[in-house]
Amino acid sequence: MRSMENSNFDIQEELKKLPGRPGVYIMHDENDHIIYVGKAISLKNRVRQYFQSSRNKGVKIEQMVTHIRRFEYIVTDSELEALVLECNLIKEHHPKYNTMLMDDKTYPFIKVTTNEDFPRVMMSRKMLKDKARYFGPYTSSQAVRDTIDLIHKLYHLRSCNRSLPRDIGKERPCLNYHIKQCDAPCQGYISQEEYGKAVSQVIRFLNGSYDSVLNELEEKMNAASEALEFEKAIEYRELINSIKKVSQKQKITDSSGEDRDVLAVASEDEDAVVQIFFIRGGRLIGRDHFYLRISRDESASEILNSFVLQYYAGTPFIPAELMLQEEIEDRRLLEEWLTAKRGQKVMLKVPQKGMKEKLVELARENAALVLSKDKERLKREEGRTIGAVKEIASLLGLGEIIRMEAFDISNTNGFESVGSMVVYEKGRPKRNDYRKFRIKGIKGADDYGSMREVLTRRFKHGLRERQENTGLGKFTAFPDLIMMDGGRGQVNVALQVLDDLHLEIPVCGMVKDDHHRTRGLYYHNQEIPIDRSSEAFRLITRIQDEAHRFAIEYHRQLRGKGQVHSILDDIEGIGPARRKALMRRYLSLDEIKKASKDELAEIPSMNEKAAEAVYKFFH
Repeated sequence: MRSMENSNFDIQEELKKLPGRPGVYIMHDENDHIIYVGKAISLKNRVRQYFQSSRNKGVKIEQMVTHIRRFEYIVTDSELEALVLECNLIKEHHPKYNTMLMDDKTYPFIKVTTNEDFPRVMMSRKMLKDKARYFGPYTSSQAVRDTIDLIHKLYHLRSCNRSLPRDIGKERPCLNYHIKQCDAPCQGYISQEEYGKAVSQVIRFLNGSYDSVLNELEEKMNAASEALEFEKAIEYRELINSIKKVSQKQKITDSSGEDRDVLAVASEDEDAVVQIFFIRGGRLIGRDHFYLRISRDESASEILNSFVLQYYAGTPFIPAELMLQEEIEDRRLLEEWLTAKRGQKVMLKVPQKGMKEKLVELARENAALVLSKDKERLKREEGRTIGAVKEIASLLGLGEIIRMEAFDISNTNGFESVGSMVVYEKGRPKRNDYRKFRIKGIKGADDYGSMREVLTRRFKHGLRERQENTGLGKFTAFPDLIMMDGGRGQVNVALQVLDDLHLEIPVCGMVKDDHHRTRGLYYHNQEIPIDRSSEAFRLITRIQDEAHRFAIEYHRQLRGKGQVHSILDDIEGIGPARRKALMRRYLSLDEIKKASKDELAEIPSMNEKAAEAVYKFFH
């Protein structure tokens, strides 16, 4: 079923609003899945090309365009930033039609191993948390190699793998010492203090102090050219070009590798849009924006203060740092609240300079673009999402509903049942919180038993995470409303599970008619009819279809991968050898479930850790 969020997106109208700025565009299909991510020097020119019938786009792109129901975009300050952001988004979302980029392409970093006594400079494809310094990422591997070669020529740092100072004097110096590209710390020819000064110069160079080196190289290039030494002059020119490529700054990937949210707001009269950039592992991997109704005299600081409290009250993941556009009144109080909620320190910062400040400004620019170009559409969307949720709350006689979770079961003739959990927050799907379940303890086509297992596992897991109080669990956030795919029977299963776990969460059933179409809601032992033309009805239908689709998709995925042979495959540390050993000792899964940890540990090829993993899996 085509989602209502997309059905009111007028592509031709939205094309007129595209800015002539560099950035990344994101194509969505009828289920609001991301199917393509691309970069552009000019978003206006590039995105329009997809919808021009006269252009020869190729079979793949032609097919992709038929599935586009809406698009969004993120403006950047340069083509380089768009390139790196495109790579980040493709790795995060794995769009169906980005087949050329599905090889997990990575951009290179320059790594200075400051975690060593005598640091080295090298190229790295990964940014690890190893106390080394990383610079980049860069888009040209050759430029990185050339720059590292230049650093060795200028600063004479070692490139060997010897462990220093332990191995000082154990072997003769290498060729780099004899060609004057290394000061041979391996022989003790340079002290650690002097070597450290050279490392500091390298770090300053990589931080952007290129002018003196560029001037020196230009002088040498000109001198070589005047002396008719053209090969040498070309070599200097290539080094200059490599340094210029490496000197390009981008803020889409942060070498610190931290998790951050970047928040900025744009407002006009009684309308405001808050933009959030999500940075995970140092990479900008996505964004979201929220339309708000405000009073005319509300400042950006007041809007952000209110938004932080409301937004993070309903989201299960809280990063270590929020970067804000402006200082807010309740910063200290909100830091304490978020720290308690997360279980680890959370800081709210207002960057004043550098890449972080520019990233906040980029978020503000995107918020302003959304507000100026999409204000009316956002108002309509609010009616279809938040407005629909308010209608549902009113129908059920409930207070505010933010998070709804819907569950469904799928099986093929009772074989390998699976369960799905889909999450909607403020009327919109929150796909990062979707969860899949392989049924472990039920045999055959027992939908009630399977649903009981799914709900029990979901809420027990959540209770355990809440007890551990990390604030970072996959099941920590509990819903304001549970929606079951069915009527009285499924609702009663859910209520029994909640009662057993001493939880009080409203549960309603999404009832279908004889033609398998949504008919109404089952709540408090009665069926509540719904106006078929209402936004509430459309939202319930979308949720029901999404829960069903997600369960079916998971089941097909398992069948396609041939993974339906044993649930023992789900246990960490249990490979083919241990699985066979378990099945030789025990004739059924029921017998494995009954076995103690000590009994499991006695099986050949098993150890205490593996035995504990098996025991915990079934208990």
